[in-house]
Parts: sequence; C-alpha cells; structure tokens
Amino acid sequence: MGLELYLDLHSQPCRAVYIFAKKNNIAFEFKQVDLFAGQQYSEDFGKVNPLRLVPALKDGDFTMGESVAILKYLACKYKTPNHWYPSDLQRRARVDEYLAWQHMTIRYQGSRIYVFRGLLPVLTGQPVPKERMDEAVQDLQTAIQSFEDTFLQDRPYIAGQEVSLADLVALVALMQPVGTGLDPLEGRPKLMEWGERVKREVGKELFDEAHEKLMKEKELLKRIDPKSPLTQQLAKKLQKVYK
Repeated sequence: MGLELYLDLHSQPCRAVYIFAKKNNIAFEFKQVDLFAGQQYSEDFGKVNPLRLVPALKDGDFTMGESVAILKYLACKYKTPNHWYPSDLQRRARVDEYLAWQHMTIRYQGSRIYVFRGLLPVLTGQPVPKERMDEAVQDLQTAIQSFEDTFLQDRPYIAGQEVSLADLVALVALMQPVGTGLDPLEGRPKLMEWGERVKREVGKELFDEAHEKLMKEKELLKRIDPKSPLTQQLAKKLQKVYK
C-alpha cells in the first residue's frame, strides 16, 4: 500500500502538504475530502483521522493528522533537500519556531477573514457587522507586522538564505484572504518580494494549481445550500471558532 494524503485544497494546511509532496516528487494517492459536503464525518475517514480534520496521512498501516507533523514526516522519510527542514540545529529551530507560532496568528487570522468575508455571509444570509470585520482585518495586519519584524526581518527567507517549510506554510496561509478578494500583503513591498521568491522556489505553476479552487471561491460558494442541516451546523461551528 502506498502513501495516501487526504486533502481539501480549500484548506491552507492541505495546500502546504500538497505543494510540498508534489515539489519533492513524493508519490501519493490524492484522497479528496470535501469539507463543505461533510465528508470528514464519514466512517471511512474517521478510521484515518478520528479528529475529523484534514490534512491526514495514511502510509501503509500508519495514519496521522496535523499538517506540521505531516510535513516533517514527509521531509524526514523521503529525505527531501535539506533546506526544507534543515539538519543544522539552529536553522531547524527557526523553522520550528515559526511553525509553533503561526497556528493562532497568521493562520487563524487569515482564516477569520476568509470566514467573515466568504463563508458566513453565504451560510447565514447576513453580512458580518462592519466593526467585527474591521477588527479582524486589523488583527491580521498586526500578526503580519509581527511576522515581518520578528520572523522574516531582513532575511530572504525565514530560516536564512533558503526556502523552508516555514515559508511555504506562511505563504499559503496568507493566500487564504486572497480568495475573498483581500490581499493582506498589499502595501508591504518586503513581504510581497518574499512571497514572489517563495513562489519561484516552489514553481509558480504548481503554486497556482494548488490555489485554483481558492481563487474560484465565489463561484463555489454559490453552490452551498444555506438551509441544509449540515450548512447550519457548519455556520454555528464557525461562529463559535471565529469571533
């Protein structure tokens, strides 16, 4: 049995795993898990990841979830080029430092914008109040400023002179609001240049392929039935998580 990756490319962690595996020629079977359709709650997927979250990995009899853990597993098992997850202790620590920080900052705040501008208005039939939207945009910009000042500084990449898992995870998370028409890097030339460097290292064609669904988000959201029980359940969950 070969490697299986359970993904929905609407999800930024899934895109990071997908891009990393493709870029490094890691053979895998793509297992689509449609989050909007509730496929994460199926019995079969529950056997792979009881937490009902994507991405998830199945490698023979071994299964696991959590994108950061999956990326590190792939980097180590397939001996990908050292720059992705450096063997040098201090450079690796820089990668780990960012990956530990980003969950409730860049990733959360980017997802919050995506939910407020894209999902919730469709699911509830009501726009998010302006004051909440303004607060969310400001919180994302505050997180981005911390990223620029603390993690990137004047280096070309987070861990130094070469691209790493940290850069890939950061950029795909910052793309999430772009799917709703808001580019959080606009007016930040240093970060825009960094983003273009990361895309070149990954390969622009691959990067665009992974983000194709996100860039068509408005069309996809039109297919959602706001009256379905699953949709209403999703709306309640999102309202609880993203305040």
